[in-house]
Amino acid sequence: MRNRLFAAVAVATLSMAAAANATVVLTFEGLADQTAVGNYYNGGAGGNFGITFSGATLALIDADAGGSGNFANEPTSDTIMFFLQTNNAVLDYSGGFTTGFSFFYTSSTPATINVWSGLGATGSLLGSINLIAQHTANNCTGDPSGSFCNWSPVGVAFAGIAHSIDFGGTANQTGYDNITFGSATPGTGVPEPAAWAMMLAGFGGLGATLRSRRRRMAAA
Repeated sequence: MRNRLFAAVAVATLSMAAAANATVVLTFEGLADQTAVGNYYNGGAGGNFGITFSGATLALIDADAGGSGNFANEPTSDTIMFFLQTNNAVLDYSGGFTTGFSFFYTSSTPATINVWSGLGATGSLLGSINLIAQHTANNCTGDPSGSFCNWSPVGVAFAGIAHSIDFGGTANQTGYDNITFGSATPGTGVPEPAAWAMMLAGFGGLGATLRSRRRRMAAA
């Protein structure tokens, strides 16, 4: 019985590790139109990933879905991230992230994304991405409407541990979606379903073993 219990604990431990290392994708779905992202991914409805956004960072819903967004062909469902103030949107990741990250963007002006070692866009500059104006590229059309209809996937790799990202661009002229940590290619969900399935299976196996052990102890 002890060997079975240890085996179940090992499965649960490995499953939790897989979930922790899973790709995290911020899709901004579930936020109301033109509301602050804030702590949505820091214990809010979006999950508890230790990720917060500066006050200038807002969610925007496609006008075709009842929102006020003038965009189309968004990577995931109907909601994206943008900002209306001159100050750039800043993402803070309290636990830090390594290797790189990626996202989709649409913009009518050039923009620069900076990755910083400290919170609040401070510390050492670890990496940058220069974005071009491309919101109407590839002869794109709406779905059924929306002027910002072209989305480009981009990513950046860097050395060290990053704790914040300063999203550049012009206020009300640049949108972002599917911000992805742990992958050079932007993903479509948070976290990966396979990782959660492994974790739940591990806990299920552990629970079944413990219940069986309790029944046998009671019988004895």
